Amino acid sequence: MLTQVAITSAKPKAKPYKLADGGGLHLLIRAGRSKLWRFRYRFGGKEKMLSFGSFPDVTLAQARAKRDEARQTLAAGLDPAQKRKEEKRAAAMSAANTFEALAGEYIGKIRDEGAAPSTIKKNSWLLLDLASPLAKRPIAEILPAEILDLCKRYEGLGRRETARRLRGTIGSVFRYAVVTLRASNDPTYALKGALLRPNVQHRAAITDEAKLGALMANIDEYDGWPTLRAALLLLALTMTRPGDVRHMRKSEIVFPKALWRIPAERMKMRRPHDVPLSKQALALIREMWDLTEGNGLLLPSVRSAIKPLSENAMNAALRRMGYSKEEATAHGFRSSASTILNERGFNPDVIEAALAHQDEDDVRRAYNRARYLQERTKLMQDWADLLDEFRTLSLKHVA
Repeated sequence: MLTQVAITSAKPKAKPYKLADGGGLHLLIRAGRSKLWRFRYRFGGKEKMLSFGSFPDVTLAQARAKRDEARQTLAAGLDPAQKRKEEKRAAAMSAANTFEALAGEYIGKIRDEGAAPSTIKKNSWLLLDLASPLAKRPIAEILPAEILDLCKRYEGLGRRETARRLRGTIGSVFRYAVVTLRASNDPTYALKGALLRPNVQHRAAITDEAKLGALMANIDEYDGWPTLRAALLLLALTMTRPGDVRHMRKSEIVFPKALWRIPAERMKMRRPHDVPLSKQALALIREMWDLTEGNGLLLPSVRSAIKPLSENAMNAALRRMGYSKEEATAHGFRSSASTILNERGFNPDVIEAALAHQDEDDVRRAYNRARYLQERTKLMQDWADLLDEFRTLSLKHVA
């Protein structure tokens, strides 16, 4: 067996020679003072050679450990050289399949599936910016503790919702990696319940009928930009989201059927949504129709006919009427309608359908959409009439 002294004192000769250590391990001494560790073995009836690196980068103890590991591989009926090739291939795949690479693929996937630009932007921010400490890590090697530590950083800053969204979105990348055979599990699953619940701040909404009537009367008397007044009234009448009203286009209005057809790409759930229009809503749309040319936006920005109103402008109009952000918001009209209609005993399923809270089951969703159109048409007219009633009662109360 070799010793440290024998190895360091060995000098190169005219021809390469070997210093045996036993068990198939030897040190090849070559010209130029290089000393290479080699392991000779037989597999499948053939003699083979495996290199363990050069001395002194690989010490005698390390070379013997590599030899013993190779002999254990042989004892298991495997070829050490083939095993090394497979390990190198796996290492190369791990280096290529980093979290950053898989996150990029995932973002491309949801883009191809028609995700909204805002969704793509949000996912890119979470995965490529907030999760950047994981970027260069092979995805199959990332541990739950690493993800938890990352999420806890944002939780510690008071950003609980961000921390929970980050965990969930990272989990989406891992599930994509699992189905594409680049990872064996989703480590975020073990983190469920590990983060603090966010402090939910509900959007302010007026749910008292008298106070809602007073708000409608104030909107009627609003003397600012007419588009803003119309936008706020349509929010109340249609029970849609502010973004839907702000981006309403003339081409989406079907007067003969009294329908507003919102395309899938504008909807939060990426599904088309038909909004039955009450007589009051139709009258308001006709009132605004000739204020803009062409077939573009019905309610454009004050500054540009090709740009929509901003949600800030709608909320700012409410502030000018004297309503604080704790009292009323542009998005709050939906909550007002939902609360009051439910309290008055209207069909909850029809209300949910009107709010575009659609069932995830494809068959049930298609069935409900067709089934509830007539009911929603009546609901929207009833709601518009109720708003008029609230407005009238409010004015009488003031008088």
